[in-house]
Amino acid sequence: MSASTELLASWRHPRAGIRRHLARGVSEPFAFSLLLIFLILAFVGQWPVAARDAHFADNAAVAPRIFAIALAVLAMIPFWYGLAALSRIVARALGGQGSWYSARIALFWALATVSPLMLLQGLVSGMIGPSPALWAVSSVVGLAFLWLWLTMLHEAEKA
Repeated sequence: MSASTELLASWRHPRAGIRRHLARGVSEPFAFSLLLIFLILAFVGQWPVAARDAHFADNAAVAPRIFAIALAVLAMIPFWYGLAALSRIVARALGGQGSWYSARIALFWALATVSPLMLLQGLVSGMIGPSPALWAVSSVVGLAFLWLWLTMLHEAEKA
């Protein structure tokens, strides 16, 4: 399956999506590639925000803002690995039977699945700015991520 088809299938059936990824076997490069998909799309989603901020600051230089966003996105990599480890510890305490790898796959695939919504969130933030619309879109993105992640983590911990 292509990545876009896999993303759409995971929205409809997140448990089946995570099972397909776990059936591939353990592959750290694959897990990291899922995280990279999210990080790249999250980075691109922040470009309209950087352009808006540069415009309203009467500074035409958008490149330094985009560079700062890129560094911030890269600095988040250890956070995501730590969050996956923390979710594994909590799941194990609650009786989960998964592995450290399955916890990472569940988190990283949930992030990759929700990343198209992050593009929408970036557009709303860049075009409209702080508003009830941005709050609504951010809430939908956050709730969608939590739903996907917890559903996938539950399935990964059943293994």
